[in-house]
Amino acid sequence: MSLLCWLADTNERFYPRSPAREQPALTIETLRGARTSFQVVTRTGGDPVDVGVTVETPEGVEIRVRRVGYVPMVHLNTDTPDDEREGMGHLPGLVPDPLLPECDLHAGSHETNAFWISLLVAPDAAPGPTTLRVRIMAAGEPYASLTVTLLVHAAVLPPRRDFAVTHWFYADAVADWYKVDLWTNPFWRIAGPYLRNLSAHGQNVVYTPIFTPPLDGVKRPTQLLGVSRDGDRYHFDWTHVRRWIGEARAAGLETFEWTHFFTQWGARHAIRVYEGHGADKSLLWDPETPATAPIYRDFLAQFLPEWQRFLRDEGLLERSLFHLSDEPHGVEQLASYTAARNLLRQLAPWMRVMDALSEVDFASAGVTDMPIPVLSSVPEFIAGGFPHWAYFCCQPRGRYLNRLFDTPLSKIRLSGWLLYRTGARGFLHWGANYWYKRQTTELIDPFAVADAHAWPNWAYGDPFVLYPGADGPLDSIRWEVFAESLQDYALLQMADVGRDDPLLAPLVDYADFPRDPAWLHDARRQVRDRIVRDSAV
Repeated sequence: MSLLCWLADTNERFYPRSPAREQPALTIETLRGARTSFQVVTRTGGDPVDVGVTVETPEGVEIRVRRVGYVPMVHLNTDTPDDEREGMGHLPGLVPDPLLPECDLHAGSHETNAFWISLLVAPDAAPGPTTLRVRIMAAGEPYASLTVTLLVHAAVLPPRRDFAVTHWFYADAVADWYKVDLWTNPFWRIAGPYLRNLSAHGQNVVYTPIFTPPLDGVKRPTQLLGVSRDGDRYHFDWTHVRRWIGEARAAGLETFEWTHFFTQWGARHAIRVYEGHGADKSLLWDPETPATAPIYRDFLAQFLPEWQRFLRDEGLLERSLFHLSDEPHGVEQLASYTAARNLLRQLAPWMRVMDALSEVDFASAGVTDMPIPVLSSVPEFIAGGFPHWAYFCCQPRGRYLNRLFDTPLSKIRLSGWLLYRTGARGFLHWGANYWYKRQTTELIDPFAVADAHAWPNWAYGDPFVLYPGADGPLDSIRWEVFAESLQDYALLQMADVGRDDPLLAPLVDYADFPRDPAWLHDARRQVRDRIVRDSAV
Protein backbone atom coordinates (compact mmCIF):
# COMPACT_ATOMS: atom_id res chain seq x y z
CA MET A 1 0.00 0.00 0.00
CA SER A 2 1.27 3.46 -0.93
CA LEU A 3 -0.26 6.64 0.52
CA LEU A 4 1.35 10.09 0.67
CA CYS A 5 -0.02 12.62 3.17
CA TRP A 6 0.62 16.32 3.70
CA LEU A 7 -0.79 19.55 5.14
CA ALA A 8 -1.76 22.69 3.24
CA ASP A 9 -3.40 26.03 3.92
CA THR A 10 -6.76 26.86 2.34
CA ASN A 11 -5.48 29.20 -0.36
CA GLU A 12 -5.56 26.59 -3.11
CA ARG A 13 -7.59 23.70 -4.44
CA PHE A 14 -6.43 20.11 -4.86
CA TYR A 15 -7.71 18.17 -7.85
CA PRO A 16 -7.89 14.40 -8.43
CA ARG A 17 -4.58 14.49 -10.32
CA SER A 18 -2.77 17.08 -8.16
CA PRO A 19 0.78 15.81 -7.46
CA ALA A 20 1.92 14.88 -3.98
CA ARG A 21 3.93 17.19 -1.74
CA GLU A 22 5.91 17.01 1.45
CA GLN A 23 4.60 19.16 4.28
CA PRO A 24 4.20 17.23 7.55
CA ALA A 25 3.87 20.35 9.71
CA LEU A 26 2.03 23.68 9.55
CA THR A 27 1.75 26.78 11.75
CA ILE A 28 -1.41 28.87 11.95
CA GLU A 29 -1.83 32.14 13.84
CA THR A 30 -5.19 33.52 14.89
CA LEU A 31 -7.02 35.58 17.50
CA ARG A 32 -9.45 34.32 20.08
CA GLY A 33 -13.03 34.32 18.84
CA ALA A 34 -11.87 33.75 15.25
CA ARG A 35 -12.26 31.00 12.69
CA THR A 36 -9.44 29.55 10.62
CA SER A 37 -8.80 26.44 8.53
CA PHE A 38 -6.30 24.14 6.88
CA GLN A 39 -6.32 21.07 4.64
CA VAL A 40 -5.12 17.50 5.03
CA VAL A 41 -4.32 16.05 1.61
CA THR A 42 -3.62 12.48 0.57
CA ARG A 43 -2.53 10.82 -2.67
CA THR A 44 -2.76 7.10 -3.28
CA GLY A 45 -0.38 4.89 -5.19
CA GLY A 46 -1.37 2.07 -7.49
CA ASP A 47 -4.04 0.55 -5.25
CA PRO A 48 -7.33 1.87 -3.85
CA VAL A 49 -7.37 2.41 -0.10
CA ASP A 50 -9.78 3.47 2.62
CA VAL A 51 -8.55 6.75 4.13
CA GLY A 52 -9.71 8.45 7.33
CA VAL A 53 -8.68 11.66 9.10
CA THR A 54 -9.09 12.68 12.73
CA VAL A 55 -7.79 15.75 14.57
CA GLU A 56 -7.34 15.96 18.31
CA THR A 57 -9.55 18.68 19.74
CA PRO A 58 -7.83 20.86 22.33
CA GLU A 59 -9.80 22.73 24.97
CA GLY A 60 -11.26 25.98 23.69
CA VAL A 61 -11.10 25.03 20.01
CA GLU A 62 -14.02 23.58 18.05
CA ILE A 63 -12.81 21.42 15.16
CA ARG A 64 -14.81 20.20 12.19
CA VAL A 65 -13.44 17.72 9.64
CA ARG A 66 -15.11 17.53 6.22
CA ARG A 67 -14.16 15.85 2.99
CA VAL A 68 -13.75 18.06 -0.05
CA GLY A 69 -16.05 16.70 -2.74
CA TYR A 70 -15.60 16.95 -6.49
CA VAL A 71 -18.23 18.27 -8.91
CA PRO A 72 -18.06 18.57 -12.70
CA MET A 73 -17.00 21.72 -14.51
CA VAL A 74 -17.68 20.93 -18.16
CA HIS A 75 -16.13 24.09 -19.60
CA LEU A 76 -13.79 26.83 -18.47
CA ASN A 77 -15.50 30.10 -17.68
CA THR A 78 -15.05 32.54 -20.52
CA ASP A 79 -13.49 36.02 -20.64
CA THR A 80 -10.72 35.07 -18.24
CA PRO A 81 -7.01 34.87 -19.09
CA ASP A 82 -5.30 31.63 -18.15
CA ASP A 83 -3.09 33.28 -15.53
CA GLU A 84 -6.24 34.37 -13.68
CA ARG A 85 -7.59 30.83 -13.34
CA GLU A 86 -6.97 28.17 -10.75
CA GLY A 87 -6.91 24.61 -12.03
CA MET A 88 -5.30 24.98 -15.44
CA GLY A 89 -4.20 21.51 -16.43
CA HIS A 90 -7.04 20.01 -14.36
CA LEU A 91 -10.06 21.83 -15.82
CA PRO A 92 -12.38 21.25 -17.57
CA GLY A 93 -12.94 18.30 -15.31
CA LEU A 94 -13.71 17.71 -11.66
CA VAL A 95 -13.38 20.74 -9.40
CA PRO A 96 -13.20 20.60 -5.58
CA ASP A 97 -16.06 22.57 -4.06
CA PRO A 98 -18.68 20.98 -1.73
CA LEU A 99 -17.68 20.15 1.83
CA LEU A 100 -19.19 16.80 2.71
CA PRO A 101 -19.83 15.71 6.31
CA GLU A 102 -17.42 12.80 6.05
CA CYS A 103 -14.02 12.21 7.64
CA ASP A 104 -13.18 9.16 5.54
CA LEU A 105 -13.44 7.90 1.96
CA HIS A 106 -12.60 5.03 -0.35
CA ALA A 107 -9.85 6.52 -2.53
CA GLY A 108 -9.06 5.11 -5.94
CA SER A 109 -5.58 4.50 -7.27
CA HIS A 110 -3.37 7.47 -8.20
CA GLU A 111 -5.93 9.84 -6.71
CA THR A 112 -5.63 13.00 -4.63
CA ASN A 113 -8.22 13.89 -2.01
CA ALA A 114 -8.43 16.67 0.55
CA PHE A 115 -10.09 17.11 3.91
CA TRP A 116 -11.03 20.62 5.04
CA ILE A 117 -10.38 21.23 8.73
CA SER A 118 -12.31 24.18 10.19
CA LEU A 119 -11.27 25.64 13.54
CA LEU A 120 -13.34 27.95 15.71
CA VAL A 121 -11.37 29.39 18.63
CA ALA A 122 -13.50 30.29 21.65
CA PRO A 123 -13.27 33.89 22.93
CA ASP A 124 -12.07 32.54 26.29
CA ALA A 125 -9.59 30.02 24.88
CA ALA A 126 -6.18 30.02 26.51
CA PRO A 127 -3.72 32.12 24.49
CA GLY A 128 -0.44 30.68 23.35
CA PRO A 129 0.67 27.79 21.14
CA THR A 130 -1.36 24.60 20.91
CA THR A 131 -0.36 21.44 19.06
CA LEU A 132 -3.02 19.75 16.95
CA ARG A 133 -2.30 16.11 16.14
CA VAL A 134 -3.65 15.04 12.77
CA ARG A 135 -3.94 11.27 12.48
CA ILE A 136 -4.47 9.51 9.18
CA MET A 137 -5.87 6.01 8.96
CA ALA A 138 -5.32 3.75 5.95
CA ALA A 139 -7.13 0.45 5.49
CA GLY A 140 -8.41 0.74 9.04
CA GLU A 141 -4.98 1.05 10.63
CA PRO A 142 -3.00 4.08 11.91
CA TYR A 143 -0.81 5.24 9.05
CA ALA A 144 0.62 8.74 9.59
CA SER A 145 0.67 11.60 12.09
CA LEU A 146 1.02 15.26 11.07
CA THR A 147 1.41 18.31 13.30
CA VAL A 148 -0.30 21.69 13.21
CA THR A 149 0.84 24.40 15.61
CA LEU A 150 -2.03 26.75 16.41
CA LEU A 151 -0.77 30.01 17.89
CA VAL A 152 -3.65 31.83 19.59
CA HIS A 153 -3.11 35.50 20.39
CA ALA A 154 -4.73 36.92 23.51
CA ALA A 155 -6.76 39.59 21.71
CA VAL A 156 -10.40 38.70 20.98
CA LEU A 157 -11.70 39.42 17.50
CA PRO A 158 -14.82 41.64 17.77
CA PRO A 159 -17.80 41.43 15.40
CA ARG A 160 -17.59 43.32 12.11
CA ARG A 161 -19.17 46.78 12.30
CA ASP A 162 -21.12 48.95 9.88
CA PHE A 163 -20.74 46.74 6.84
CA ALA A 164 -23.74 44.91 5.42
CA VAL A 165 -23.50 41.59 3.57
CA THR A 166 -26.32 39.83 1.77
CA HIS A 167 -26.59 36.77 -0.46
CA TRP A 168 -30.10 36.31 -1.77
CA PHE A 169 -31.67 33.27 -0.15
CA TYR A 170 -34.37 31.49 -2.17
CA ALA A 171 -37.10 30.03 0.00
CA ASP A 172 -38.69 28.45 -3.07
CA ALA A 173 -35.52 26.47 -3.81
CA VAL A 174 -35.52 25.06 -0.28
CA ALA A 175 -39.20 24.14 -0.50
CA ASP A 176 -38.81 22.55 -3.92
CA TRP A 177 -35.62 20.60 -3.14
CA TYR A 178 -36.86 19.18 0.15
CA LYS A 179 -40.45 18.75 -1.10
CA VAL A 180 -42.08 20.74 1.68
CA ASP A 181 -44.81 23.34 1.50
CA LEU A 182 -43.80 26.93 2.03
CA TRP A 183 -44.42 28.45 5.46
CA THR A 184 -45.31 25.11 7.09
CA ASN A 185 -43.50 23.62 10.08
CA PRO A 186 -41.50 21.22 7.83
CA PHE A 187 -40.34 24.24 5.83
CA TRP A 188 -39.23 26.14 8.93
CA ARG A 189 -37.37 23.09 10.24
CA ILE A 190 -35.27 22.92 7.09
CA ALA A 191 -34.97 26.69 6.53
CA GLY A 192 -33.62 27.34 10.03
CA PRO A 193 -30.23 25.67 9.44
CA TYR A 194 -29.84 27.67 6.22
CA LEU A 195 -30.49 30.97 7.99
CA ARG A 196 -28.03 30.02 10.73
CA ASN A 197 -25.46 29.11 8.10
CA LEU A 198 -25.73 32.53 6.45
CA SER A 199 -25.19 34.24 9.79
CA ALA A 200 -22.29 31.97 10.73
CA HIS A 201 -20.52 32.97 7.52
CA GLY A 202 -20.62 36.69 8.19
CA GLN A 203 -23.93 37.60 6.56
CA ASN A 204 -26.07 40.04 8.53
CA VAL A 205 -28.86 40.80 6.02
CA VAL A 206 -31.56 38.43 4.78
CA TYR A 207 -33.64 38.85 1.63
CA THR A 208 -37.25 38.53 2.77
CA PRO A 209 -39.95 37.53 0.26
CA ILE A 210 -42.87 39.51 1.59
CA PHE A 211 -43.97 39.21 -2.06
CA THR A 212 -42.66 36.81 -4.70
CA PRO A 213 -39.21 38.08 -5.69
CA PRO A 214 -39.39 39.58 -9.21
CA LEU A 215 -36.05 38.08 -10.20
CA ASP A 216 -34.91 35.90 -13.11
CA GLY A 217 -38.18 35.14 -14.85
CA VAL A 218 -41.55 34.11 -13.46
CA LYS A 219 -41.04 32.23 -10.20
CA ARG A 220 -43.42 30.06 -8.24
CA PRO A 221 -45.52 32.09 -5.74
CA THR A 222 -43.34 32.71 -2.69
CA GLN A 223 -45.36 35.28 -0.75
CA LEU A 224 -45.06 35.60 3.01
CA LEU A 225 -47.78 38.23 3.27
CA GLY A 226 -51.36 37.05 3.14
CA VAL A 227 -53.45 39.39 0.98
CA SER A 228 -57.22 39.43 0.52
CA ARG A 229 -59.44 41.87 -1.33
CA ASP A 230 -62.91 43.05 -0.39
CA GLY A 231 -64.12 45.34 -3.14
CA ASP A 232 -61.64 48.20 -3.27
CA ARG A 233 -60.10 47.36 0.09
CA TYR A 234 -57.11 45.13 0.74
CA HIS A 235 -56.50 43.25 3.97
CA PHE A 236 -53.15 41.91 5.11
CA ASP A 237 -52.17 38.92 7.24
CA TRP A 238 -48.67 39.32 8.73
CA THR A 239 -48.47 35.90 10.42
CA HIS A 240 -45.86 34.34 8.15
CA VAL A 241 -43.89 37.60 7.93
CA ARG A 242 -43.58 37.63 11.73
CA ARG A 243 -42.48 33.99 11.70
CA TRP A 244 -39.77 34.75 9.13
CA ILE A 245 -38.53 37.69 11.17
CA GLY A 246 -38.43 35.58 14.32
CA GLU A 247 -36.55 32.73 12.64
CA ALA A 248 -34.05 35.10 11.05
CA ARG A 249 -33.41 36.99 14.27
CA ALA A 250 -32.93 33.75 16.16
CA ALA A 251 -30.33 32.80 13.54
CA GLY A 252 -28.44 36.05 14.12
CA LEU A 253 -29.60 37.94 11.04
CA GLU A 254 -30.37 41.49 12.10
CA THR A 255 -31.27 43.43 8.94
CA PHE A 256 -34.10 42.69 6.52
CA GLU A 257 -33.89 43.28 2.79
CA TRP A 258 -37.36 43.40 1.30
CA THR A 259 -38.69 42.27 -2.06
CA HIS A 260 -38.31 44.60 -5.05
CA PHE A 261 -41.57 46.47 -5.67
CA PHE A 262 -41.34 46.57 -9.46
CA THR A 263 -40.24 44.14 -12.14
CA GLN A 264 -36.61 43.45 -12.97
CA TRP A 265 -34.60 45.47 -15.50
CA GLY A 266 -36.24 48.86 -15.35
CA ALA A 267 -39.46 48.78 -13.30
CA ARG A 268 -41.78 48.66 -16.29
CA HIS A 269 -44.50 46.66 -14.53
CA ALA A 270 -46.11 46.05 -11.17
CA ILE A 271 -44.91 42.90 -9.43
CA ARG A 272 -47.09 39.82 -9.18
CA VAL A 273 -49.10 39.89 -5.96
CA TYR A 274 -51.32 36.90 -5.26
CA GLU A 275 -54.58 36.37 -3.43
CA GLY A 276 -53.79 34.74 -0.08
CA HIS A 277 -50.22 33.44 -0.33
CA GLY A 278 -50.51 32.32 -3.93
CA ALA A 279 -51.56 28.72 -3.40
CA ASP A 280 -53.98 28.82 -6.35
CA LYS A 281 -51.84 31.33 -8.32
CA SER A 282 -54.69 33.83 -8.40
CA LEU A 283 -53.21 37.25 -9.21
CA LEU A 284 -54.68 40.54 -8.04
CA TRP A 285 -53.94 42.20 -11.40
CA ASP A 286 -52.64 41.33 -14.83
CA PRO A 287 -48.86 40.69 -14.90
CA GLU A 288 -48.51 43.28 -17.70
CA THR A 289 -49.94 46.02 -15.47
CA PRO A 290 -47.76 49.14 -15.84
CA ALA A 291 -45.72 50.13 -12.82
CA THR A 292 -47.70 53.30 -12.13
CA ALA A 293 -51.14 52.00 -13.14
CA PRO A 294 -54.01 53.13 -10.87
CA ILE A 295 -54.75 49.59 -9.64
CA TYR A 296 -51.18 49.11 -8.40
CA ARG A 297 -50.95 52.64 -7.08
CA ASP A 298 -54.12 52.03 -5.06
CA PHE A 299 -52.71 48.78 -3.67
CA LEU A 300 -49.47 50.46 -2.62
CA ALA A 301 -51.37 53.38 -1.11
CA GLN A 302 -53.10 50.92 1.22
CA PHE A 303 -50.21 48.56 1.83
CA LEU A 304 -47.33 50.95 2.47
CA PRO A 305 -48.79 52.79 5.51
CA GLU A 306 -49.72 49.48 7.15
CA TRP A 307 -46.27 48.13 6.39
CA GLN A 308 -44.62 51.17 7.92
CA ARG A 309 -46.63 50.62 11.12
CA PHE A 310 -45.71 46.93 11.10
CA LEU A 311 -42.01 47.69 10.71
CA ARG A 312 -42.14 50.27 13.49
CA ASP A 313 -43.96 47.87 15.82
CA GLU A 314 -41.38 45.15 15.09
CA GLY A 315 -38.48 47.54 15.65
CA LEU A 316 -37.38 47.09 12.04
CA LEU A 317 -37.88 50.47 10.44
CA GLU A 318 -34.20 51.30 10.82
CA ARG A 319 -33.22 47.69 10.14
CA SER A 320 -34.81 47.46 6.70
CA LEU A 321 -33.40 47.79 3.19
CA PHE A 322 -35.76 48.57 0.33
CA HIS A 323 -35.49 47.75 -3.37
CA LEU A 324 -37.26 49.17 -6.40
CA SER A 325 -36.08 47.19 -9.47
CA ASP A 326 -33.08 44.93 -10.04
CA GLU A 327 -30.38 45.91 -12.55
CA PRO A 328 -31.98 48.71 -14.56
CA HIS A 329 -29.90 50.10 -17.41
CA GLY A 330 -30.17 52.43 -20.38
CA VAL A 331 -32.05 55.66 -21.03
CA GLU A 332 -35.46 54.03 -21.46
CA GLN A 333 -35.18 52.09 -18.20
CA LEU A 334 -33.89 55.17 -16.39
CA ALA A 335 -37.18 56.85 -17.35
CA SER A 336 -39.37 53.97 -16.14
CA TYR A 337 -37.26 53.57 -12.99
CA THR A 338 -37.62 57.30 -12.28
CA ALA A 339 -41.42 57.13 -12.68
CA ALA A 340 -41.61 54.23 -10.23
CA ARG A 341 -39.28 56.01 -7.80
CA ASN A 342 -41.47 59.13 -7.91
CA LEU A 343 -44.51 56.99 -7.12
CA LEU A 344 -42.82 55.58 -4.04
CA ARG A 345 -41.71 59.05 -2.98
CA GLN A 346 -45.30 60.22 -3.09
CA LEU A 347 -46.73 57.25 -1.22
CA ALA A 348 -43.86 56.42 1.14
CA PRO A 349 -41.43 59.33 1.56
CA TRP A 350 -39.90 57.41 4.48
CA MET A 351 -38.50 54.72 2.17
CA ARG A 352 -34.90 54.90 0.96
CA VAL A 353 -34.21 52.58 -1.96
CA MET A 354 -31.11 50.73 -3.10
CA ASP A 355 -30.58 48.54 -6.13
CA ALA A 356 -27.97 46.69 -8.09
CA LEU A 357 -27.33 49.14 -10.91
CA SER A 358 -24.10 49.96 -12.64
CA GLU A 359 -24.72 53.12 -14.65
CA VAL A 360 -23.72 56.20 -12.71
CA ASP A 361 -26.52 58.20 -14.40
CA PHE A 362 -28.99 56.61 -11.97
CA ALA A 363 -27.04 58.01 -9.03
CA SER A 364 -26.55 61.37 -10.73
CA ALA A 365 -30.30 61.60 -11.32
CA GLY A 366 -30.91 61.08 -7.60
CA VAL A 367 -33.34 58.20 -8.11
CA THR A 368 -31.43 55.76 -5.90
CA ASP A 369 -30.37 56.43 -2.34
CA MET A 370 -27.66 53.76 -2.29
CA PRO A 371 -26.42 52.45 -5.63
CA ILE A 372 -24.95 48.95 -5.78
CA PRO A 373 -22.67 48.87 -8.83
CA VAL A 374 -20.90 45.83 -10.22
CA LEU A 375 -17.20 45.89 -9.30
CA SER A 376 -16.02 47.11 -12.70
CA SER A 377 -18.25 50.20 -12.42
CA VAL A 378 -17.34 51.10 -8.84
CA PRO A 379 -14.60 53.61 -9.82
CA GLU A 380 -17.19 55.78 -11.60
CA PHE A 381 -19.32 55.96 -8.46
CA ILE A 382 -16.30 56.73 -6.30
CA ALA A 383 -15.25 59.47 -8.73
CA GLY A 384 -18.76 60.92 -8.52
CA GLY A 385 -18.61 60.95 -4.73
CA PHE A 386 -21.54 58.56 -4.35
CA PRO A 387 -21.67 56.26 -1.30
CA HIS A 388 -22.17 52.75 -2.59
CA TRP A 389 -22.34 49.05 -1.96
CA ALA A 390 -20.71 46.65 -4.44
CA TYR A 391 -21.58 43.38 -6.10
CA PHE A 392 -20.31 40.78 -8.48
CA CYS A 393 -22.23 38.08 -10.28
CA CYS A 394 -21.28 36.32 -13.52
CA GLN A 395 -19.43 39.54 -14.27
CA PRO A 396 -16.93 41.01 -14.10
CA ARG A 397 -14.46 38.27 -14.96
CA GLY A 398 -10.90 38.54 -16.23
CA ARG A 399 -8.64 40.23 -13.73
CA TYR A 400 -11.51 41.26 -11.45
CA LEU A 401 -12.39 39.76 -8.11
CA ASN A 402 -15.04 37.07 -8.30
CA ARG A 403 -15.97 33.75 -6.67
CA LEU A 404 -16.33 31.26 -9.52
CA PHE A 405 -15.22 27.64 -9.80
CA ASP A 406 -11.94 28.65 -11.39
CA THR A 407 -11.35 31.84 -9.38
CA PRO A 408 -8.20 31.25 -7.31
CA LEU A 409 -9.04 30.78 -3.64
CA SER A 410 -6.25 33.20 -2.78
CA LYS A 411 -8.10 35.81 -4.84
CA ILE A 412 -11.44 35.12 -3.11
CA ARG A 413 -9.70 35.51 0.25
CA LEU A 414 -8.95 39.15 -0.63
CA SER A 415 -12.67 40.01 -0.92
CA GLY A 416 -12.92 41.53 2.55
CA TRP A 417 -9.67 43.43 2.06
CA LEU A 418 -10.77 44.97 -1.24
CA LEU A 419 -14.22 45.89 0.06
CA TYR A 420 -12.56 47.55 3.06
CA ARG A 421 -9.96 49.37 0.98
CA THR A 422 -12.46 50.77 -1.56
CA GLY A 423 -14.87 52.04 1.09
CA ALA A 424 -17.91 50.02 0.05
CA ARG A 425 -20.79 50.27 2.53
CA GLY A 426 -21.97 46.73 1.85
CA PHE A 427 -21.77 43.72 -0.45
CA LEU A 428 -24.52 41.93 -2.38
CA HIS A 429 -24.56 38.66 -4.26
CA TRP A 430 -27.63 37.25 -5.93
CA GLY A 431 -27.11 33.53 -5.34
CA ALA A 432 -26.82 31.81 -2.01
CA ASN A 433 -28.83 28.81 -3.21
CA TYR A 434 -30.21 29.33 -6.72
CA TRP A 435 -30.76 25.69 -7.69
CA TYR A 436 -32.79 26.28 -10.84
CA LYS A 437 -32.37 26.25 -14.57
CA ARG A 438 -32.02 29.86 -15.62
CA GLN A 439 -35.32 31.78 -15.75
CA THR A 440 -37.44 28.69 -14.97
CA THR A 441 -38.84 26.88 -11.97
CA GLU A 442 -37.07 23.67 -13.06
CA LEU A 443 -34.79 22.38 -10.31
CA ILE A 444 -31.25 21.33 -11.21
CA ASP A 445 -28.94 19.03 -9.28
CA PRO A 446 -26.29 21.44 -7.93
CA PHE A 447 -23.88 18.52 -7.54
CA ALA A 448 -24.01 18.11 -11.33
CA VAL A 449 -24.93 21.56 -12.71
CA ALA A 450 -23.28 24.77 -11.54
CA ASP A 451 -24.16 27.17 -14.37
CA ALA A 452 -27.98 26.94 -14.30
CA HIS A 453 -27.66 25.41 -17.81
CA ALA A 454 -26.68 28.87 -19.03
CA TRP A 455 -22.94 28.73 -19.81
CA PRO A 456 -21.17 30.77 -21.13
CA ASN A 457 -23.36 33.73 -20.10
CA TRP A 458 -23.67 32.34 -16.58
CA ALA A 459 -20.44 31.15 -15.09
CA TYR A 460 -19.75 27.89 -13.28
CA GLY A 461 -20.02 28.61 -9.56
CA ASP A 462 -22.07 31.79 -9.75
CA PRO A 463 -25.64 30.63 -8.93
CA PHE A 464 -24.91 29.24 -5.46
CA VAL A 465 -22.39 28.89 -2.65
CA LEU A 466 -24.49 26.39 -0.67
CA TYR A 467 -25.35 22.81 -1.60
CA PRO A 468 -28.41 20.97 -0.27
CA GLY A 469 -27.57 18.37 2.35
CA ALA A 470 -29.80 15.73 3.88
CA ASP A 471 -31.19 18.03 6.57
CA GLY A 472 -29.55 21.39 5.91
CA PRO A 473 -26.90 23.19 3.90
CA LEU A 474 -23.49 21.94 2.85
CA ASP A 475 -20.83 24.61 2.55
CA SER A 476 -18.63 25.14 -0.47
CA ILE A 477 -14.94 25.88 -0.08
CA ARG A 478 -15.61 29.22 -1.81
CA TRP A 479 -18.15 30.06 0.89
CA GLU A 480 -15.69 29.18 3.66
CA VAL A 481 -12.91 31.28 2.16
CA PHE A 482 -15.24 34.23 1.60
CA ALA A 483 -16.35 34.04 5.24
CA GLU A 484 -12.74 34.20 6.39
CA SER A 485 -12.24 37.22 4.15
CA LEU A 486 -15.10 38.98 5.96
CA GLN A 487 -13.37 38.12 9.21
CA ASP A 488 -10.29 39.89 7.85
CA TYR A 489 -12.53 42.95 7.37
CA ALA A 490 -13.22 42.87 11.12
CA LEU A 491 -9.50 42.41 11.76
CA LEU A 492 -8.73 45.57 9.80
CA GLN A 493 -11.38 47.46 11.76
CA MET A 494 -10.02 46.18 15.03
CA ALA A 495 -6.52 47.40 14.16
CA ASP A 496 -7.98 50.74 13.02
CA VAL A 497 -6.21 50.46 9.69
CA GLY A 498 -6.96 53.53 7.59
CA ARG A 499 -8.10 52.94 4.04
CA ASP A 500 -5.14 55.02 2.86
CA ASP A 501 -2.68 53.16 5.07
CA PRO A 502 0.50 52.27 3.13
CA LEU A 503 -0.12 48.63 4.05
CA LEU A 504 -3.17 48.63 1.75
CA ALA A 505 -1.56 50.58 -1.11
CA PRO A 506 -1.05 47.45 -3.29
CA LEU A 507 -4.85 47.00 -3.25
CA VAL A 508 -5.51 49.56 -5.98
CA ASP A 509 -8.98 48.42 -7.05
CA TYR A 510 -11.00 45.27 -7.76
CA ALA A 511 -8.84 44.37 -10.76
CA ASP A 512 -5.45 45.57 -9.56
CA PHE A 513 -4.30 43.80 -6.40
CA PRO A 514 -1.64 41.27 -5.33
CA ARG A 515 -2.13 37.71 -6.54
CA ASP A 516 0.59 36.12 -4.43
CA PRO A 517 -0.81 34.49 -1.25
CA ALA A 518 2.43 35.53 0.46
CA TRP A 519 1.29 39.16 0.30
CA LEU A 520 -1.87 38.38 2.24
CA HIS A 521 0.02 36.26 4.75
CA ASP A 522 2.44 39.11 5.43
CA ALA A 523 -0.31 41.75 5.53
CA ARG A 524 -2.35 39.74 8.04
CA ARG A 525 0.75 39.27 10.18
CA GLN A 526 1.36 43.04 10.19
CA VAL A 527 -2.24 43.73 11.20
CA ARG A 528 -2.09 41.13 13.99
CA ASP A 529 1.19 42.64 15.19
CA ARG A 530 -0.49 46.03 15.48
CA ILE A 531 -3.32 44.51 17.49
CA VAL A 532 -0.95 42.62 19.78
CA ARG A 533 1.18 45.74 20.26
CA ASP A 534 -1.81 47.96 20.99
CA SER A 535 -3.32 45.45 23.43
CA ALA A 536 -0.04 45.34 25.34
CA VAL A 537 0.05 49.13 25.84
